Amino acid sequence: QVQLVESGGGLVQAGGSLRLSCAASGRTFDTFGTRVMAWFRQALGKEREFVAAITGSSEVTYYTDSVKGRFTLSRDNAKNTVSLQMNSLNSDDTANYFCAAGRYYTNTPSSYKYWGQGTQVTVSS
Repeated sequence: QVQLVESGGGLVQAGGSLRLSCAASGRTFDTFGTRVMAWFRQALGKEREFVAAITGSSEVTYYTDSVKGRFTLSRDNAKNTVSLQMNSLNSDDTANYFCAAGRYYTNTPSSYKYWGQGTQVTVSS
C-alpha cells in the first residue's frame, strides 16, 4: 500500500516561511522517481486547488500564479521525498496542504491517484 505522509505545517506570521515535506513509502512505490509529485491545498469552505508540481527527474516544475516567486518545490528521489519551501506567506496561503502522486502532470486533483492526509498551514496577519 502506498503512503504519503506530509509534515512541516504550523502557525506562522505573515511574511514568514515554512517548509513542507512529503515522504513516500510502500511496496508498490518503488517507482517514485518516475512519478509526478504535486501539492494541493484546501482552505476552509473552498475547493481543493493546485499549488505546485514537479516531474520525476525534476526537469520541470509547475506553480500556480499566486505562489510563483514565493514557493519552491524540490524532490530527493534517493529519499523518496518532496519538499515545498514557502516564503513570504500571507493569509491567503492558510489551508490544509496535501501531497499527491500521479503518472503525469495535471493541475486537476482527480488525476492524482495517491494522496497524503494533509498538513495544516495557518498564516496569522
